[in-house]
Amino acid sequence: MKKLDIVIPVYNEGANILFVLESLRRKIKTPFRVLICYDFEEDCTLEAIKNYHDVEIMTVFNQKGGPHAAVTAGFRASTAAAVLMFPADDDYNAGQLDAMVTMMDGGCDIVCASRFIPGGSMTGCPWLKAVLVRTSAFVMYHVARLPTHDSSNGFRMFSRRVINSIKIDSSQGFTYSIELLVKAHRLRWKIGEVPVLWFERGEGQGKSRFKILKWLPAYLRWFFYSIATTYLRKGPNTVTLRTPS
Repeated sequence: MKKLDIVIPVYNEGANILFVLESLRRKIKTPFRVLICYDFEEDCTLEAIKNYHDVEIMTVFNQKGGPHAAVTAGFRASTAAAVLMFPADDDYNAGQLDAMVTMMDGGCDIVCASRFIPGGSMTGCPWLKAVLVRTSAFVMYHVARLPTHDSSNGFRMFSRRVINSIKIDSSQGFTYSIELLVKAHRLRWKIGEVPVLWFERGEGQGKSRFKILKWLPAYLRWFFYSIATTYLRKGPNTVTLRTPS
């Protein structure tokens, strides 16, 4: 069994995926497997990886379609002690994954990739998205007191305990990620963070599926949840956990 499962949701990422896989192969020392989660058989990502055998790859079909269902399908298929959601166009942050695993080994249940701590950056982001992301990150850290400076970033590593134990109620986009974060915080499970880089997709790299305005109401739900955790002092027993099968 691999120590790390890397879940990569894809949507016609044929132009990017081999660069990402090569980056993972060259930079990660932790034994890992990649789970490619796709929505339809004609996705050009599948053709691109067909003859690539330098890392272990498992393809996972997402019957429901959309990024949320793709990631959660990957979570269900995962078996490793640590599970990471990794962007399909990120060929520059693989060098941070061993450090994230080390933090998991040190007791963290979630390790957040942060663009807003020393060593991290966010480059080329459209101004409206940048304002919303930076503002929400500031408020969640300084007001809600979440122990991460980048609460909305979906690039995040989860322990097997989080994946197996915490029920996901979200259904839109990447809101599952902040939901798991705030629920783990309410449970008082340990959360860490490492700096990462982020670049807006360039021409020929496909289109991002991040729809911040569409998903904003779903994000606000978990903002108020985190506020309640901090100021209304909700106890750990208020989190709905999965029933062991």
